[in-house]
Amino acid sequence: MVTIREALEWGMKNLERVRTPLLDAEVLLCNIIKKDRLFLIINKNNILSEDEYSKYMESIKERKDGVPLQYITNRQEFMGMDFYVEPGVLVPRPDTEILVEAVRDWANKNEANSILELGVGSGAVIISLGKFTKAIELYGVDISPVTIKVATKNAKNNLMEKEIKFLKGDLFTPLNENSMKELDIIVSNPPYIPKKDIDDLQIEVSKYEPRLALDGGEDGLDFYRKIVDESPRYLREKGLVAFEVGHDQGDLVAHLFKNDGRYEKIEKIKDLSGIERVVMATLIK
Repeated sequence: MVTIREALEWGMKNLERVRTPLLDAEVLLCNIIKKDRLFLIINKNNILSEDEYSKYMESIKERKDGVPLQYITNRQEFMGMDFYVEPGVLVPRPDTEILVEAVRDWANKNEANSILELGVGSGAVIISLGKFTKAIELYGVDISPVTIKVATKNAKNNLMEKEIKFLKGDLFTPLNENSMKELDIIVSNPPYIPKKDIDDLQIEVSKYEPRLALDGGEDGLDFYRKIVDESPRYLREKGLVAFEVGHDQGDLVAHLFKNDGRYEKIEKIKDLSGIERVVMATLIK
């Protein structure tokens, strides 16, 4: 028989090479026994069932092998909401909340009615914008059937008062098929890791997260170029294009907007560490 205390000690020892061994061990055990971390603290001498401990040991092994915590628990918090995630879907990052907040503020100030996200992943961005803006025409495009499935599930769980139309395809291709024009906002957190750098990322990302959602081409800017070039066909006059960018890409993406010649009010937004995380611009047209 194994107590909660003993299980956590064993888990922490096996995860000693993980950045937060105790936290990860606690999260995994909470996921197995369906309790919160406070329960673990108060009930450290409670005995785990044989089935609970067996599942816990398996989850610790997965985490030790580098599987992202979120793929084991199938959940990630974002903008105060719970999102379901699974292998094949990029895990939502806290940094991406900066993109959502910037677009939310612009949308509410400019009374945006329609928002398109290119590359929806788990759906965290477009669902959050549906939640925190007055926009009622919400669209999400992704080339992966797995992400479309997961995003649809998350929309049903988190955005019951509005409907998002998810379209499968490569960037703007589904928009052509649906004759979609005069959008207020196009937002994207596209793949932006240079191809050569992917294998050097931490194992949770390089080995387990979908390469399709990471690979931004030779210099990481392939998708930005395409979206900057093609967005004017689908935006209304003074409509917004907003991107999340990599830590050293702010100036590069801003220059793409500037060099295109069809955009104005190019803005770069920093995170709390002073890193440029968002670049956005409006269409002159």
